[in-house]
Amino acid sequence: MPGVSSDSGTGALVPLSPESQDAPIYPLHHGLKSPISRLSISWSRGNSLRVSVFAASSADGSVEEETGGEVVEVKLGGGDGEISDARWRRIAYGSVSPFALLQSRKNAASSLSKMSMNSSSYDVDWWGYIMEYSKEISALLGNQKSPSGPVIDDPKSVISKGEETTSLKAAWELLEMFYAEEPSQSWLPERLVDWLADYDNLFSRTHPTVHSKLVDFQKELVNLQVVEDDPKYWEVMSSALAVGWLDIVVKMLRLHGSYQLDQLSHRETENGLVEAVAVLISKMPRLCLEQEAVKLGECFKAKPDFTKAWEKWRAQINKLDSSAFWFQCAHQQTREGLRSMLQVMLGNANSLCAATCHWIELYVSHLLYIRPFTVGLESMYSLAQKCIQLKPITSADRLMRLIIGILGENTEVVLAECSKGFGPWMVSHAIELLTAGSDHADMLLHEECQNLGGISIEELHRLVYAQVLSSHPLTWQIAPIYLTSCMKLGMVLLQILLCKQPVQHNQLLLKNIEICRLYELDSITSNIMKIAGVFNWKHGRKGCGVFWLQQARDEFRLNRIAQQLFDSVGKTISDESFKQWEGLIQLLGSESRTAGGLEFLHKYRDFKKSLQQVHDGKATDATRQAVESLILLMKNPSTPQRFWLSLLYDSLKLLNWKDRPLFNVSQTNLLLNKLQELSMARLRPDFIEAESPPQALNSVRLALATNLGRAILEE
Repeated sequence: MPGVSSDSGTGALVPLSPESQDAPIYPLHHGLKSPISRLSISWSRGNSLRVSVFAASSADGSVEEETGGEVVEVKLGGGDGEISDARWRRIAYGSVSPFALLQSRKNAASSLSKMSMNSSSYDVDWWGYIMEYSKEISALLGNQKSPSGPVIDDPKSVISKGEETTSLKAAWELLEMFYAEEPSQSWLPERLVDWLADYDNLFSRTHPTVHSKLVDFQKELVNLQVVEDDPKYWEVMSSALAVGWLDIVVKMLRLHGSYQLDQLSHRETENGLVEAVAVLISKMPRLCLEQEAVKLGECFKAKPDFTKAWEKWRAQINKLDSSAFWFQCAHQQTREGLRSMLQVMLGNANSLCAATCHWIELYVSHLLYIRPFTVGLESMYSLAQKCIQLKPITSADRLMRLIIGILGENTEVVLAECSKGFGPWMVSHAIELLTAGSDHADMLLHEECQNLGGISIEELHRLVYAQVLSSHPLTWQIAPIYLTSCMKLGMVLLQILLCKQPVQHNQLLLKNIEICRLYELDSITSNIMKIAGVFNWKHGRKGCGVFWLQQARDEFRLNRIAQQLFDSVGKTISDESFKQWEGLIQLLGSESRTAGGLEFLHKYRDFKKSLQQVHDGKATDATRQAVESLILLMKNPSTPQRFWLSLLYDSLKLLNWKDRPLFNVSQTNLLLNKLQELSMARLRPDFIEAESPPQALNSVRLALATNLGRAILEE
């Protein structure tokens, strides 16, 4: 598990095991010819690397067509080959709701338990919550369909191909069986039998199994005319019987040739023995909570009833085994095969060892026929060690290692195997099961560890899983659920995650802001909006940039933008630029504090719009509107003094109107006074003058003087 190893003083979070010395090799497929000059490696999405491959230039310096490079992605190992990326994402999203609901209930139960001294009712409810959580996760991983279930339609079909099973689902059911099902200690052996029936096919990939023997025999069965003459027929039945697959065994017994109508007359004794064994198998006592409709055997919920039925059943087997009818059975293979099956049911250790393929199958057979009353993990663990000695394996499957850790009641080993074999998702969600009924596990996983920076093991694994989710653009948005469940570092890392998200996509940005508001991260929301505003402004989407800066209430940057708009006053700009400039003024409103606010820009915009509609020689409403706008601008105290000359220079067309003077004497005097004030202000050292043509001042003076004379003559 992620923690400091007992024999390591380095403080490493993940100790380096000897088996990890062999580095995996990943193929790199590119279309470039050798030699390759250099490689550039960087992280891509998820657990992929982006490798840039650069080809070497030719020796003579000429440029070839293939000279250049390629960028390829290399997907690193560590994933589960049984489960595709798309299904992993479905699992990741589907498990969020059960996890969040359980955390909510845990917080509520913790608050209630602090207020009440009697916690027994909470304990009962909590077991129900854990089972509900486990069942939802289990259903998410796939529907349970036993691959060894019988098919009625085809009498010669021994096994049916059910839903594809996965090691992840098998591992989750193991944890549920041993940790979540509170009253399951009495019938744990029977639950293991059912578990092996569902998932023995998973071991077939690396080890011989009873399931693989059945599959192989299924292929041969089609071509067999007399099945009882084939030794494999009896061997496979003994193996299936040893692991408790009673329905398959009874179905195979009914394939015996003595059941054929033309054989009954002269094989009556043989058929009677076969049927007697089939009946005994179908009446086998089972200690379980409830019995499925298709499951053979008699179910007993109480241990005393089961004990009586077991003794009676074994007595019937012994009676049949010592019966004289065996001497009357003329078919040798039938006689030997049936008696071998009786030895299996009588718990003959040698027969069980010969019938099973690996230690888990042998373990289940011992629980069924030799030690059916086994109770307690300590005795189950010692039995498992014995079976491992009888059926040693060179390389243990990840499920096998997990079973050993569970039976050994070693929480650290179970966590390590879950992490190593099934990844961060499994550990993050399985911790809830591990701590459900064990105070030791609860203390171990929730204790703050100084070598982990003061966080608990539980929080460490959740942070690791959240990091995995955050590394992919399709799953990052569910990472906050797990980060907020981490009391120490969760919120800090959540803020970093949200601030690191790209802002160029609007939907992603809105989702990011929604998450911030959900967790009341107002400061992060403001920062994200500021980042989005600056990004859009720099990339030419100025309207969008202004919008986000306004949402963030970033007065500093809004004032900087307003200053840029002020710099455009008095300059000649195109119609398109004017529309953009006008739109920005509209977006900014009139709340900026720079240069007396943006009220001036709004009035200047109206003035410019009127001025653009003025045509020489025709005094229209637009002309009168332009004159009025200029006078209002010059009278308004919010108009910056440095723009007076620019405004007057823009109005030369109005001042030099050919038909008649547009400004009367009082208006012209006002403009002359403003020009005089400007001349005096320019003498101050702190005066900032707007850009204008060199001849602007003289041109304006001449135009005003001419207009004044014409206005006096007209009046």
